[in-house]
Amino acid sequence: MKRPPRLYFNLRSPFSWMGLKRLEERFPQAPEVIEYYPYWDPDEKTRAALEERDSGFHYTQMSKAKHLYILQDTKRLSARFGYTMSWPVDIDPWWEVPHLAWLKARHLGREREFYTAVTAARWERGENICDAAVLHRVAEAAGFDGDAMVAAVHDPALRAEGVDALAAAYDDDVFGIPYFKVGRHRFWGLDRVDGFLDELIPALRKAGVDVADPEFADDEVPAALRERVGAYDSDSAGGCG
Repeated sequence: MKRPPRLYFNLRSPFSWMGLKRLEERFPQAPEVIEYYPYWDPDEKTRAALEERDSGFHYTQMSKAKHLYILQDTKRLSARFGYTMSWPVDIDPWWEVPHLAWLKARHLGREREFYTAVTAARWERGENICDAAVLHRVAEAAGFDGDAMVAAVHDPALRAEGVDALAAAYDDDVFGIPYFKVGRHRFWGLDRVDGFLDELIPALRKAGVDVADPEFADDEVPAALRERVGAYDSDSAGGCG
């Protein structure tokens, strides 16, 4: 492999949340052998920085009808997978706040702990993780310096790193979340996790990486549901809220 396998996730999308849970349940080594990139709907400052480097953002706002469908669909899927889920209410969310905090946690070598804490807050308890007070409390409870995590959004270096991540997504033609890539093979959506693993494991072994076989999944997304929904998250920033 010329480049390591990579995946693009965000903290807004229920399909990203469920997709990564499914991936890591079946293949616990995923965080060790895959590069994780945060992806979110950028604010004006981030968009301007992307434009300055001739980059962009593949994004299409979703319709009200699609949003209402997703509310029902995620309820079905979370129940099928046995995940506790509580829909959050997003009012003028500022997605740089939690995503740049994730980058801060990665610098500390603790991005997995932070991700677990914020996704539990958002998807299991329905909390607004874009709210500074909420993020501060969640970070502190997970053993982080809450002030430092909330301040990440104002850190120029982390801002630049965030632009790099979104520019990488643009270059990889990311248009929906979750999005997986290994070699020339691209996979979009919760229902593509198995296909991604089918390409990933042989590619890693060919590259000399010692990896275990993925665990068997006995509660896959039903074929009929896959055909109706497709790869789900076609609004590219996660489409929730």
